[in-house]
Order: sequence, then structure tokens, then C-alpha cells
Amino acid sequence: MTSGQGTLWKRYALVTPLCVTTILTVLVSLALILALSFQTVDVVKLFTSLTTDAYVENLGRPLFWRLLGRSIVIALAVTAVTLLLAYPAAYFISFKAGRMKNALLIVVSAPFFTSYLLRIFGWKIILGYNGILNALLVDSHIIAEPLQTLVYRPSTVVVALAHAYLAFAILPIYVALDRIDRSLIEAASDLGARPHNNFLRITLPLSMPGVISAALLIFVPTVGDYITPTLIGGPDGSMVANLIQSAFGKANDWPAGSAMSVATIMAVALPLVAIYGLHHQLKERRLTKSGEAAAA
Repeated sequence: MTSGQGTLWKRYALVTPLCVTTILTVLVSLALILALSFQTVDVVKLFTSLTTDAYVENLGRPLFWRLLGRSIVIALAVTAVTLLLAYPAAYFISFKAGRMKNALLIVVSAPFFTSYLLRIFGWKIILGYNGILNALLVDSHIIAEPLQTLVYRPSTVVVALAHAYLAFAILPIYVALDRIDRSLIEAASDLGARPHNNFLRITLPLSMPGVISAALLIFVPTVGDYITPTLIGGPDGSMVANLIQSAFGKANDWPAGSAMSVATIMAVALPLVAIYGLHHQLKERRLTKSGEAAAA
């Protein structure tokens, strides 16, 4: 075996545990959910006869599509709010923080050391009827009595999820911003470009891979979140994951839960794949036009 082949085998050996873990935790789980979605309910057997009853009965329910639509809308709102908050923070850390950069990155990462449930309960304490915000408003004589509309609403779910996923947005955007060659910005400034033109034509386009990565990291798990809507969402803030969890739990109808899970995955994955394909085609066209212009 040559030294090059030995190095290649070492690389494969290093990647093998990650591949095996991914296959067991992701692919096998998805395959099991797909298989269960074509089964009938049986309290004894896990796998019975193949049928599409779970899809026909559950995907024909208006409740499922209403909750799925609400989940997508809430996820889009959370993604937009989080990106609007994360980009300025990541920009400041990358371009303006100086020696405080590492300290600020630690502060951004601090929520990872706190339980997700504690953060959600924290918002319940802040926005609840007897919460901190209502107490401040009453003590300041801004309102006469505590408001009941601050919690158990879709907007509360958006606020809590945006806070929970903020670090997931700041870090990839910061990485993209930090990789930008500062000489490009300096050259544009030397040629007379104003700061806002520098940002719109250089910084923002070059940081878009980080923005897209952050958007995916937020949007995909937010659609399937059920803990936050359960704790602070209320009836108007319930999402499709709550319906799926109820099918697996209270109803003990695993085929129904699996069928709705598969439909949710497809509803989220197919548009993302289509957007990625469109983006790839547009990128190839731009490169082709650039090559033709250079050749001309």
C-alpha cells in the first residue's frame, strides 16, 4: 500500500464513525417513519399490512393543513426576525469589535449552556399575566391592570423562537463576514465608493452564503418545534408538530403520526430543493455570461 493510499484510508477511518452515526440516527429513523406511515393501527404488532389509510384519513383533514400552514408562516416570521437581529450583531462582531471579538462570541454562545426549556419558561415568566413586563407596566401606570394578550399567542411563539435560535443565526453569518477580504472593501473605498455602496455591493453579497445557512438552520427546525407552542403558544399558537406529537402520544396512532411527519417533511424539503436548484441554475448562467463577456 502506498503512502497516498494509506492517507486515504486514514481519512475514511476518521469519517466512518460520523457516517455510521448519521445513518443510524437520521436515515434509519426516516426509513422507519416512512414504513410506519403505510401500516394500520395495531396495539400488538408494530408492522402489519401495507395500506395508505393513514395518508387518506389524516391528510384529508383541514386541521392538518391549517396547522401546517400556520407552522410555515410562524417559521418564516421567526427566520425573518432572527436574521434581522443577527446580521447587525454579526457585522459588529466581525468589523467593529476589535479585541472584544472573542469575548462577544462567548456571550453569543452562552445560551447553548442553558436549557432550552428554561429559556422558554423565562419568556413565560416575562410575558405572563403576573409576569415581569406586566408588573413594570402596571407600576409605571401605563396600564391599569395586567394584560392577558402578551402570552399564549402566535406572536409570543415568534419572539421565543427567535430568541432561542438567535445564536444559530449569528455564528454562520459571522463566519461568512469574517472571511471577506478586507482589501476588497478598502479598494472600493479608494475608488470613491461610499460606505453604504460598499455594504450593498461587496459585504452583503459575499455574506449571503452565511445568511442562507442561518436561514436554513432556523426555518427547518422551527417548523417542527412543538415544545414552545405547547408552553406559551396557546390554542392560536399550536403548530403541526403538536398534532403529530398528539398522534404518537395520546392517540397512540403511530401510522397517523408518521404519515403527517412524512407530509410535513415533503412540504418543507421540496420547496427548499426547488429553490436550491433555481439558485444553482442562475449561478451557472451568470458564470456562463461572465465567461462569454471575458472571451469577447
